[in-house]
Amino acid sequence: MSPRDVAEALLRRWYVLVLALLLTAAGAYPVLRPTPQYLSSAVVVLKPPATGNQPNQLTNLQPPLATLSYGVIQQLESPAGRAELDAAGVHGSYQLIPRNSGTSATPRYLIPSVQVQARRGSAVAADTAVGQVIEVYSRHVAELQDAQGVAAGSRISASVLVAPSAALVQGTKSRALAGVALLGATAGILGALWCDQFVLRRRRGTAPERELRREADRVPVAG
Repeated sequence: MSPRDVAEALLRRWYVLVLALLLTAAGAYPVLRPTPQYLSSAVVVLKPPATGNQPNQLTNLQPPLATLSYGVIQQLESPAGRAELDAAGVHGSYQLIPRNSGTSATPRYLIPSVQVQARRGSAVAADTAVGQVIEVYSRHVAELQDAQGVAAGSRISASVLVAPSAALVQGTKSRALAGVALLGATAGILGALWCDQFVLRRRRGTAPERELRREADRVPVAG
C-alpha cells in the first residue's frame, strides 16, 4: 500500500479518526487531572541483644540477623502473610525491601534493615499502612523467638530506624500526554485502515452476487 493509498483510505474513513480523537481526549483527562497518590516509606532494623561484653547493640554483630529478617519478609510475602496483613487492615499495594548494604549507623551486611513502602490516596492512609506492616513484621520476629524459647535478655528486637513519612508522587505530565497521543494516533490510523479494508472486501464479495442475481432475473422462466 503506497502513501497515497493510505491517505485516501484515511480520508474515506475520517469518522474512525474522529472517534479515535474523542477517545484520546477522554484518556488524556485523567493524565491532566490525576488522582493524588502518596508514597510512604520507613526503615526497620533488627538489633541483636545488648550483652555485658557488647553493651552497644550495633557492635554485637550476629550474621543470622540477615537470615531472620529475610525469612520474616518471605513469610509476609506468602499468601498466608498477605491474608494476615489484609486482616490487619493493610489493603492495597505495599513492599518490603531488604537493605543489607549498611548505612552510616549500621555495619554493612551484618545489621539488616528493611524498607517498608505503601502507596495510598492520602498521606495519613499511606503512613498508617506502613505502620501496620511494621507492626506485623515485629510480631513475626517476636513469635519466631517465642517458638524457640529465647530468653528475654537474649532476644533480637525490631526497631524503627526511619519513621514513616509520606510524599506526594508526581509524574511527568508531558511524557504521559505524549504517550496517550501516540497511542491514540496509532490506534486511530490502524483502525481506519482496517475498517477501509473490511468495507472494500465486503464490496468485492457482494459484487459477484449482485451480478448473479441480475443474470437470474434476465433468464426467462419456463411457463
